[in-house]
Amino acid sequence: MRKLDSGQTVSFSIHQVAELDGIDLAGITAHYDSLERKMLDGFFAHVGGHRGMKYLHWNMRDINYGFAAIEHRYRVLGGEPVFIIPDENKFDLARLLIDIYGVGYTGHPRLTTLLDKNKIQPRDFLNGASEAEAFEQGNFVGLHQSTLRKVDVIANLAGRAQDRSLKTNTTWWEMHGGRMRAFVNFAAESRTFQLIAGTASIVGLVITFQPALPASVWAVVSGVFASDP
Repeated sequence: MRKLDSGQTVSFSIHQVAELDGIDLAGITAHYDSLERKMLDGFFAHVGGHRGMKYLHWNMRDINYGFAAIEHRYRVLGGEPVFIIPDENKFDLARLLIDIYGVGYTGHPRLTTLLDKNKIQPRDFLNGASEAEAFEQGNFVGLHQSTLRKVDVIANLAGRAQDRSLKTNTTWWEMHGGRMRAFVNFAAESRTFQLIAGTASIVGLVITFQPALPASVWAVVSGVFASDP
């Protein structure tokens, strides 16, 4: 967990718990369940001590890969969460980026291709297959480093999206919803367009009332717009 304002990060890992218990890396597998239970004790104690916080995540939406998976595993190990993060406090950055830029904003897998597009160095970053391999090999330190890097990456991408510096495959036209929506947005934001529209409104008003105006007045008005476009 990384605080977006300060960058301070709190992490929970098997090998850290093992170190505190005096168990070396080679002995983690033999004590895995008890170490995992202690790790999740710490996780849920931290979450319970920071109620009301909002969590930005990447695709952590279901029992296979998400907050529900962590809660389920904790119960399997005999624990019971003292506090569960409300759904309204969870924000999926993966879905938010689709909402902003459209489904084609980057290739698949989206996270890694987005890193390439924005030239963010994926140091210590492991994809799903590599993480599974690291777990099978007992490389718990590597898994921890990858997790730390991923939370850093999520914060980085969120910051770039917020300040509109994130590079994607989406064009300005596509991002603004196509012809009509783009035109409406442009009209609302463009001072030049607003000036032209205002001038056109005045001309239209003059033309509408032209028959009731004296010929001399109409000539003056026409001359103004003709000489000063």
